[in-house]
Amino acid sequence: MLATDLDGTLVGDKSSLQALLDFYGSQTYEVSLVYITGRHYQSALSLIEEENLPVPDVLITDVGTGIYIGDRLEPDLEWSRRLEKSWTPEKIESIASEVPGLTSQDLPITNRCSYFASDSTVVETFRSKLTKAGIPYKLIYSGGRDVDILPAESGKGQALQYILDKYKLSEAKLLVAGDSGNDVEMLTLGFPSVIVGNAQPELLEQSEHPSIYRAKQKFAGGIHEAWNHFHTD
Repeated sequence: MLATDLDGTLVGDKSSLQALLDFYGSQTYEVSLVYITGRHYQSALSLIEEENLPVPDVLITDVGTGIYIGDRLEPDLEWSRRLEKSWTPEKIESIASEVPGLTSQDLPITNRCSYFASDSTVVETFRSKLTKAGIPYKLIYSGGRDVDILPAESGKGQALQYILDKYKLSEAKLLVAGDSGNDVEMLTLGFPSVIVGNAQPELLEQSEHPSIYRAKQKFAGGIHEAWNHFHTD
């Protein structure tokens, strides 16, 4: 099973992507695909079509707040209900409006609140205000400007672990792949993982760990390199 971020990881170099897909196609085993992206559902579907990607077995969107499963990528309602219990986007938006340097990202969804921050001090001010208000949340800061506020029990790592538990897949031959700060949670679950060669600085600063491989190759080439490193049989 390959559980991978899309932009900057699986997607970004067409030749290495095709080489990876050809490699998987030539194996005696079948590789299940889990796409885990910061994009919202429609945006992820558009990218899959534009890049002619295989339709995944599971699509995890919105930094781990949406899960879609099966041939028709139907929403996992159990996951949605779990996250809705403590989710208060109106309160979060109200607090965000009081933080100078924070600009709302215009997204057609309500299962996460996303912003652009002018610098890291703005992010810490926002974090402090949310905590003081007693609002359950998870804050993901990536790319030096993107701030995502998620339900406290969500995130890319939590969503992936949910899928592995739900379908009893924790013993699968698995590789997790990412390139940015919002991938940290899923890369540090303890499964074989790869930081691709073009990763953003915030991810390169992660501590060394035996389950995390730092690829020299970029994009899908880094995934291919790591697959050969972990799964040579």
